[in-house]
Amino acid sequence: MGAQLAGLLAKLDIRGPRDLLLHLPLRYEDETRLTPIADVRPGFPAQVEGEVAACEVVLRPRRQLVVRIHDGSGVLVARWLNFYPSQQKQLAVGRRVRLFGEPRGGFFGYEMVHPRVRPVEQDEPLPDALTPVYPTTAGVGQATLRKLIDRALQSEHLDDPLPAEILGDLRLPGFAEALRALHHPAPDADPAALELREHPAWRRIKFEELLVQQMSLRRAYNARRARRAVPLPERGRLPRALLGALPFRPTGAQSRAAAEIAADLAAPHPMQRLLQGDVGSGKTLVAALAMLQAVDNGWQAVMMAPTEILAEQHWRKLSAWLAPLGIDVAWLSGSRRKRERETELERLRSGEVLLAVGTHALIEDPVTLPRLALAVVDEQHRFGVRQRLALREKGEENRRPHMLMMSATPIPRTLAMTHYADLDVSVLDELPPGRTPIRTRLVSDARRDEVVERVRQACLGGRQAYWVCPLIEESEALQLQTAVETFDALAEALSELRVGLVHGRLKADEKSAAMKAFSAGEIDVLVATTVIEVGVDVPNASLMVIEHAERFGLAQLHQLRGRVGRGSAESVCILIYAQPLSQTGRERLKVIYENTDGFEIARADLRIRGPGEFVGARQSGLPLLRYASLEEDGDLIEPARQLAERMLRDMPEATERLMQRWLGGREALLRA
Repeated sequence: MGAQLAGLLAKLDIRGPRDLLLHLPLRYEDETRLTPIADVRPGFPAQVEGEVAACEVVLRPRRQLVVRIHDGSGVLVARWLNFYPSQQKQLAVGRRVRLFGEPRGGFFGYEMVHPRVRPVEQDEPLPDALTPVYPTTAGVGQATLRKLIDRALQSEHLDDPLPAEILGDLRLPGFAEALRALHHPAPDADPAALELREHPAWRRIKFEELLVQQMSLRRAYNARRARRAVPLPERGRLPRALLGALPFRPTGAQSRAAAEIAADLAAPHPMQRLLQGDVGSGKTLVAALAMLQAVDNGWQAVMMAPTEILAEQHWRKLSAWLAPLGIDVAWLSGSRRKRERETELERLRSGEVLLAVGTHALIEDPVTLPRLALAVVDEQHRFGVRQRLALREKGEENRRPHMLMMSATPIPRTLAMTHYADLDVSVLDELPPGRTPIRTRLVSDARRDEVVERVRQACLGGRQAYWVCPLIEESEALQLQTAVETFDALAEALSELRVGLVHGRLKADEKSAAMKAFSAGEIDVLVATTVIEVGVDVPNASLMVIEHAERFGLAQLHQLRGRVGRGSAESVCILIYAQPLSQTGRERLKVIYENTDGFEIARADLRIRGPGEFVGARQSGLPLLRYASLEEDGDLIEPARQLAERMLRDMPEATERLMQRWLGGREALLRA
């Protein structure tokens, strides 16, 4: 194989014969039969054979190659808008050809545009199996891929490391049998089962993919437990002091999660735990108790948040809780003045300060944390893989920090079992007392005036409101109400109220000043972009208006809605949508209208968006699963998990062969 072809195949993630075997068809075409031209129907792909009656290049309405084929039953027009001189020769008058394509109605009867064409002899036999169509890239044709895959099928030793009784229990074929059935389906294979990936051969491939993923994650889990970390025994002095000073009692779920984390921190290997809980379930308190366990032992703990607003919010909350205990909290963000920043860095470097909160500024080079024992990452899915790794590596080489990741986007069980199998998970499934349920209203943008009036009445009644917009500047492509425009319009319409504005392009101190004014009740209506999605806590705000709600993801809508309902007043979230709604937009709004439970919303989000989007695979650049689907193949996950543990324990050689077949050295990135 030449270097040029190898480079093109690398774009398809094909680097050797094993990768060719697992490069499976997207769909199949039925070239096993011919359809008389008289019987073709629009919208149904068909293969016809006939003689070229005419072949000419026409120049109007644009340059194109037009060919007429007849087979005795009728005449079909074939049309190519892009063509080469060699194609013209191939379709010379009198030549016999087979065309495969989708017919459509044309000016002179049925026609095919850009059909696949093959010159044939009279009575040339037809293929006896469906023809696979593979994912490809520019410069690599289907014929080339088929030839390479066939060569790999003949030359590779297709061993099957899976125990025969497992295959029997799950009614799965052997590996070689499954591959041959997918690359060369039998003449009697069910085309629908192949197309929908429900064929037993597809089930075998999906099971093996899930099995390898489980093995990789379990190996990561075992490797982590073999590493050293600073044991932080539960002394209880500072956590008890904090709980005693708070004006409320933690929920049962908070106490349970705090106990699980405390036990992990006392172990000599690094904790890697995900703390997930719905909006407002009290994750910050659980994280604070964990950080105090580090301080109680004389070690450092840091909390990293994805936005400046959220980081500052955490810093203020932790400072207010911990100042009475005599504990100082450093705050690091890119916007702090150089001198302030250097002072904080020196205090952390010297060990004078044991707690720090910050944005991704925490993982930048000059930050030295000599006694780092615990790293907390809030809204962990908002950080890329490399950023999470960078924070983990702030600890000393031979002593990894404990990691606590927090997420207010609850992860459905199937997702946790597949993509988070190397994490321990704690769940906050209770809301603190005093949180009021939020009512959700859907309103067409034709009724904006009524919404503005609703905002006026709420604010004149002593309450505050958010008005969220998806963009900052005018975009002709999306024709959306922008934050700046909306701010001007609302300031004019609600002249008796104080209207503020906050968005991502403001300087950090301007954003901070606007948020403080809103928290202090000096602003009645805050017009904002999604910078307020997480971490903003204003109990007096009881009305949330979200403009162009159909453009937001479900997790974002749920997060934004959670900014209200934090006080005792009844809270309402109004979702303004623009017509016409797409099918996905309609589905999303229906889910958010009918549900307030974050787990239910997360399950629907997973169904609508798919797992790659859900867990931030886009930022890591890796597809999490190529063939298996968490929705459709959920019944295979548990058997895959059980078999992974058994094979890792009892069948190390077979495990290694499977891992090489699927991952080929890419395991480290998958684990990150």
